[in-house]
Amino acid sequence: MAERRRFRPRVDVDWACPSPNFDERNLPITMVVLHYTDMPDVREAIDKMCNPDSKVSAHYCITREGKVVQMVEEEKRAWHAGRSYWRGHTDVNSASIGIELDNPGHTHGYEDFPEEQMQVLLRLLNDIVKRHDIPRANVVGHSDVAPQRKDDPGEKFDWERLAEHRLALARPEKLELGDPFDNDGSFYLALERFGYDISDGHAAVKAFQRRFRPVRIDGEVDGEVRAILFGLLLERDRGLAR
Repeated sequence: MAERRRFRPRVDVDWACPSPNFDERNLPITMVVLHYTDMPDVREAIDKMCNPDSKVSAHYCITREGKVVQMVEEEKRAWHAGRSYWRGHTDVNSASIGIELDNPGHTHGYEDFPEEQMQVLLRLLNDIVKRHDIPRANVVGHSDVAPQRKDDPGEKFDWERLAEHRLALARPEKLELGDPFDNDGSFYLALERFGYDISDGHAAVKAFQRRFRPVRIDGEVDGEVRAILFGLLLERDRGLAR
């Protein structure tokens, strides 16, 4: 009980399960990374993240019923992103808050994210983003920061709903006509400029598609994908996509 009394959540949570799997941050908080648990039972997922032998954790987990569990204080560096990269950061754990969403994932029968879970995520994310002044471009999925290893939160996650609340970037409404990139190489460089690790170009394109064109995820650089990326970069250069 003493350990739980020392654990002081920054936001309203339904219960706390303090995890020993954390250390000190080396960077200020500028990101949020969204995950799914990829396990059939949320209690098993929480137990794993609170088990010192697992060497993994997250700051929060939201159950399918909309309950919020906090495992690591926001000031500490949780171990949720692993080997990852985003916009020049190779220590994403130090720069981010990790939120796990209860979902069996692609391993155990990927499911839609329930309304109760999404509503709570919106409230929690809104609170975090405002307190830490996190740009919309830095609210990302695990697949965005680790495209070679991860698929979560996956193509069923409703990014557009987050975008409607200005909690994530929206896909551009109007796509520019024509091909803004001379070749695939220039596209990959632009994708890196946007934020992705392009050491595996095919994986990076799939992650981008999963985020901004989930209806077709094939890793191929086509005209629509080029236009989406060009639109996003234009919005950022115009100061419209912080």
